[in-house]
Amino acid sequence: MEIGFVGLGDMGSLIVPRLMAAGHRVTGWNRTRAKAEPLIAAGMAFADTPRAAAASAEIVFSIVTDGTAVERVALAPDGILAGLREDAVYADMSTIAPHVSRGVAEQFAKAGRVMLDAPISGSPVTIQAGQASVMVGGDETAYERLVPVLLAIGPKVMRVGGNGLACQMKIAVNLLLMVEVICFGESVALAEKGGVDRAVAVEAILKSVAASPVLGYRGPFILEGKMPAKPLADVTLQQKDMLLALDLGRRLGSPVPLAAAANEMMNACRGLGIDHRDFVAAHEVYRRLGGQ
Repeated sequence: MEIGFVGLGDMGSLIVPRLMAAGHRVTGWNRTRAKAEPLIAAGMAFADTPRAAAASAEIVFSIVTDGTAVERVALAPDGILAGLREDAVYADMSTIAPHVSRGVAEQFAKAGRVMLDAPISGSPVTIQAGQASVMVGGDETAYERLVPVLLAIGPKVMRVGGNGLACQMKIAVNLLLMVEVICFGESVALAEKGGVDRAVAVEAILKSVAASPVLGYRGPFILEGKMPAKPLADVTLQQKDMLLALDLGRRLGSPVPLAAAANEMMNACRGLGIDHRDFVAAHEVYRRLGGQ
């Protein structure tokens, strides 16, 4: 299948090889061509604009930083909508506010085109392991066309409902993930304060009923010398999703007190100058607050 792919950053650069390995022909675009060079060397065609990436594609994906970036790559004069064929489908995999995603989808509908929100749930670790999941919102017929391609990215694919609802569900999932990881830091710091060795505390949690996939690969980062030089998601990136959860709670009138508390720990990471690290670094905030 002919696929267009817009956004070749940390996530896109891992998704595209999986699509090509499944036999799909990919034409990609990235604001900085240099990031695309390894993919070009592996056989991906490069387009000069998102419009050109969409021109010959049956399915076009995008995965970019935020809602403003989605609007730009999708709706600008040289954007995806301008190049998308009438029989093609556009699926945005970014994590953005549901109302922004719906607004973009409405512009596609007015032009007689179909847009789905299809945010990917996972980190570079889970994508490389072939364990990422994708939730989809939008037209069911378009979703059925998309499923075989999404299964090349990860084995867990589901339709959540109409446009914007996959974005909403992704934010809810990320809220849970972030609170879980930050609470992990709180738990380890408490155990340490009472005299338990940090490595022993991490091992005990990972062998307990509280263990989870995200803690399995992220938890050990807090051990000495284990924090990756390139974070899976630094504090700034992860806090972007936390702010989406807080804003969604405000818009819906749904209380999110644990999200608010977790966001304060992200603020504390920024204040301590450790926001360049993976956000599991909140453990260090707890240790400092506890006088360790």
